[in-house]
Amino acid sequence: MTDAAEAVAPPQNKPKRDTRAELISAAELCLYRGGYADLSTRRVAEIAGVPLSQIHYHFGSKERLFLALLDHLNEGLLKRQAETFAAPMPLWRRWERACDFLDEDMASGYVRILHEMIAASLSSPEIAKAVRRDLCGWFELLDGLAQEAERRFGGLGPFSAAEVTSLVSAAFLGSETMILLEIESPHVPVRQALRRFGETIRRMEEAAPDA
Repeated sequence: MTDAAEAVAPPQNKPKRDTRAELISAAELCLYRGGYADLSTRRVAEIAGVPLSQIHYHFGSKERLFLALLDHLNEGLLKRQAETFAAPMPLWRRWERACDFLDEDMASGYVRILHEMIAASLSSPEIAKAVRRDLCGWFELLDGLAQEAERRFGGLGPFSAAEVTSLVSAAFLGSETMILLEIESPHVPVRQALRRFGETIRRMEEAAPDA
């Protein structure tokens, strides 16, 4: 090969830009800053540094963009929670970790995003369907723990594992709502009450035959 031939050789290919992922990241940033109600596809496109038409090309609508964001965040957090709960530790320790995760997810903005989407789902069947799907992933994870507790304690009093799952899910979702609404106070110690329940689990666990 001559120097002339080398000079006209095509340049090496640059890494392909993942525009879809960049738009999801930009949408996440927008939601953290202003919430779902103040969000615009134009602002998302500006942050991602792409034309507005790219949102419609990759997602079709604003709703579907944010449903993709919710799925993305939910998948990562479910994986984190499942890996932690699968570790060999007492049930009450896993409850404590769930409370730790609540604090982390409040601080990161994920809980706000989830509740923004829950609010939007009240007027959008498409969003409601996606939110139900994501929440069911958490219900399944909790149901596995409830069944483990049922086996270990020889029962859960008058409750079935499914009923305990329902109550625990409602407790955490309700607590998130109260925290977001700034109802939490010394007179309404939401997170403290959740953590205190871990002490009840510890006592039950230590009294179990296989403790």
